[in-house]
Amino acid sequence: MRPPPPASQLRQAGVSHHESQGGSALFFPSPAPRQAGRPPLLRYHSGRTGESAREKTGERRMMNAWSLILIAALLLQLLSQWLLATRHVRCLRAHRERVPPPFEDRIPLAAHRKAADYCGAKARLQLAEYGYAAAILLAVTLGGGLQSLDRAWRALGWPELALGTAFLLSAMLIRILLDVPLEYYRSFRLEQRFGFNRMTPRLYASDLAKQILLTLALGAPLTAGLLALMQGAGGNPWWWLHLWLAWMAFGLFMTWAWPVLFAPLFNKFRPLQDAGLQQRIERLLERNGFSSRGVFVMDGSARSTHGNAYFTGLGAAKRIVFFDTLTKELGADEIEAVLAHELGHFKRRHIGKRFAILALLSLAGAAALGQLAGSEWFYHGLGVERPSAHQALALFALAAPVFLYFLQPAFAALSRRHEFEADDFAVEQVPGGALQQALVKLYRDNANTLTPDPWYSAFHDSHPPAPTRIAHLARLGSRTAPA
Repeated sequence: MRPPPPASQLRQAGVSHHESQGGSALFFPSPAPRQAGRPPLLRYHSGRTGESAREKTGERRMMNAWSLILIAALLLQLLSQWLLATRHVRCLRAHRERVPPPFEDRIPLAAHRKAADYCGAKARLQLAEYGYAAAILLAVTLGGGLQSLDRAWRALGWPELALGTAFLLSAMLIRILLDVPLEYYRSFRLEQRFGFNRMTPRLYASDLAKQILLTLALGAPLTAGLLALMQGAGGNPWWWLHLWLAWMAFGLFMTWAWPVLFAPLFNKFRPLQDAGLQQRIERLLERNGFSSRGVFVMDGSARSTHGNAYFTGLGAAKRIVFFDTLTKELGADEIEAVLAHELGHFKRRHIGKRFAILALLSLAGAAALGQLAGSEWFYHGLGVERPSAHQALALFALAAPVFLYFLQPAFAALSRRHEFEADDFAVEQVPGGALQQALVKLYRDNANTLTPDPWYSAFHDSHPPAPTRIAHLARLGSRTAPA
């Protein structure tokens, strides 16, 4: 169990799927003379002055190879997703008519069939989302979308920093709007069909408007700051390290600020009212040396009937949040068991470990950006004629996820390992049977399949398959919580 995305299944803002005269005077060397004492940030072969035919041919080959590599990676991604989704749907259908042990006495056949149909529909929609994202990526890169957007902003004659900021913000907003059709279908067709959606079109529009405003409010200073670092680095070869430090600082700020400043814009949070449950939770937290700003119940039922619980925040801003749907479906023992599991992530330092991994991965990404941003083939191979700092950020944000996709099984495996460790911790704190009961209810109420395809689950699932997880808890045996 992990924190839900904010807002309506809650969309995150960010650059995701996103002339032809010399380089930017701030970011790239231009034909015009430069002032002494300030070397250009990056140097690359422009292909315009004094290049040999061999150099030009090599540049074209690199450009064409880069285009083909990206297309090949996209095709491999789509092919693998089609194979995995096909296997998963077949597996769901093959086991649809029989509830697997040890769930026969705890989950009705009707609920099992619903979970099979629901998970199959989600797998097909996910496959469509991959195809849609690939089409957008090709349209905005090789199809000339980013090139046209850049040309439109340059026509205004703004300074390079203002131009780059406006370019990236508009790319973010376009991406948000392009996501609307499939998001709307997910909420008002798929989730509605299986009885989970409670969001109204008015609430959806309100969430969308708030997301756009937050994108502008947070994205403007962030993108302007990143571009200023890139454009003002001069000849410093370590400019990408400064960029990474700024990005990490922003991430830490958002981890602290989200529960305090931004989440209340989308959801209502109230303190837990059950005095008896509150006392049990406080004893559990006290035994484990965990301090927080309180236990809150969130109005998740305003958007969905799905239930969850999570920790959020940083330092003194840490808080525990239960969906109101979860508190209505689970008993006190079960809620305490769910909280003990979440507390296990804290005690086993999973959050810190994941943050360290993401920090190292983003550091590697920043270093890669430092190399690619000075290579003209990187831009031309993705349909951009005029290199610039903002195009470097946009193209990298678009291309990187295509290749990070192939690391997804490793991240999923690590997450499943952490879930087992958190379960181990939970049964040391509360009776093991309570966590099993809570999970079975959540599987039933959230329509989680009990029979996923092993390959599909290994690639996608951040949590162990239901039978594997329940069997693991059964082996641990019931343990009595400390007095």
